[in-house]
Amino acid sequence: MTPETQPVEYPYSVKIETTTGQSATVTIAFMTPKQVENFLQFDFKRLAQEASVKGARIYVERAMTADYEKVLDEVTACLRTATVKAA
Repeated sequence: MTPETQPVEYPYSVKIETTTGQSATVTIAFMTPKQVENFLQFDFKRLAQEASVKGARIYVERAMTADYEKVLDEVTACLRTATVKAA
């Protein structure tokens, strides 16, 4: 029997910048590199589309930890604020 190996997780920091000048920096809980990839490819794109924001930039680097759900909430708030300012 082979023991099941746990993927290595790291803390990440995410900075979001919108074309309206709105920005937010959020720390994310420990995530695997695959989870970060999924966040960038799927979650961030989905949140930006739901907020009708185009041209938002995102920067990811290792950092201190926070709650992943908080990250999604803060990204959503940042993108919604950008939509209000653009209107």
